[in-house]
Amino acid sequence: MKIKDYISGDTFLWALAIILIVFSFLPVYSASANLAYLGKGTGNTTSYLIKHFTHVVIGLVILYSVHKIPYRYFKGLSVLAIPVVILLLVYTAAQGTVMGGASASRWVKVPVIGINFQTSTLAFVVLMVYVAKYLASIKERRVTFKESLLPLWLPVGAVLMLVVPFNLSTAVLIFSMVLLTCFVGGYPKKYLMAIVGIGALTMILFVLTAKAFPGVLPNRVDTWASRITTFSGEGDSDSTYQVERAKTAIANGYIFGVGPGKSPTKHVLPQSSSDFIFAIVLEEFGLIGGLLILSLYLFFLFRLVVISTKADSVFGKLLVIGVGFPIVFQALMNMCVAVNLIPVTGQTLPLISSGGTSILMTCMALGIVLSVSAQRDKQKEMEQEVAPEDMNPLDVLSEAL
Repeated sequence: MKIKDYISGDTFLWALAIILIVFSFLPVYSASANLAYLGKGTGNTTSYLIKHFTHVVIGLVILYSVHKIPYRYFKGLSVLAIPVVILLLVYTAAQGTVMGGASASRWVKVPVIGINFQTSTLAFVVLMVYVAKYLASIKERRVTFKESLLPLWLPVGAVLMLVVPFNLSTAVLIFSMVLLTCFVGGYPKKYLMAIVGIGALTMILFVLTAKAFPGVLPNRVDTWASRITTFSGEGDSDSTYQVERAKTAIANGYIFGVGPGKSPTKHVLPQSSSDFIFAIVLEEFGLIGGLLILSLYLFFLFRLVVISTKADSVFGKLLVIGVGFPIVFQALMNMCVAVNLIPVTGQTLPLISSGGTSILMTCMALGIVLSVSAQRDKQKEMEQEVAPEDMNPLDVLSEAL
């Protein structure tokens, strides 16, 4: 039996995902040294490797299970899941977690298993499926702004308002992907411009309120300002520490890198196995390794475009864009942070960074994309079963191409 007999969907996408996952064990095992010294004082990274392996296995199980579900079922599931994820975000916000003196309510502890789960990542996937479902339902008719406020922008606004105070970069990514999906889905451009204006005005009011009344709203406004100041080169030595260490790692890597596991910077770079793992990749594998990883993500984007173009329905096309494109955009954000092209965001490198929630939700999103691709493959197989004499010569030529 061949592997292809057990899996469905785009083979190239499967291969890219597996390559990135397998590669992830090298930088995660190496970069976890910082966590090992801080957490256990021994420097033994084996437990972190086992933890990463466990996350990967669970993620692959999720990916395989989801890709076997016909993607049309995700329409109804998204409608049922939207209120659930909003309630989860409310519960998460009420946890009152603090990081570095700033509110960062992002995680909830899952009962029984005792692991932390970042609810905004689940909300992201569910919301994008819901947006794709709504846009597909109005594709054949004209919709007014007023008509779309309740079914579309109310859930989007609710999710964003619950994510922004604690995770600005994720909120920006969600908003950007919603706008992109709406644009591709044919939502009127004048309404999108109005939404952008409303979003910008709301954000300005939130920041001004947070600065004027610091204790009223939970927020990380001071952290955002600090990161922007650091990016501009005006921050103090403490705020620029991560960025400077990442630059050191990149400089050490030069063209071919210092070799797998030989990074000296991993011991002093905070978040070296998650947010700044690309800096460690560049140090250990050099510019060549970094360009190879970048190329894999760009090819990943190309396959998403192909799958979206060949999708057998409007919902399938928008689904691939909504849940697939964020994976690549998040990867590009992480890389840009590592090389100091944009301020620090806290976004991980999908399928490579350590972090349970990121791996699980990325695999779920991939499973949804592969479900769309699998449906197209089934349709193609049915078309090929038609006898050649019953087919138009032009159809035969088209299938061959």
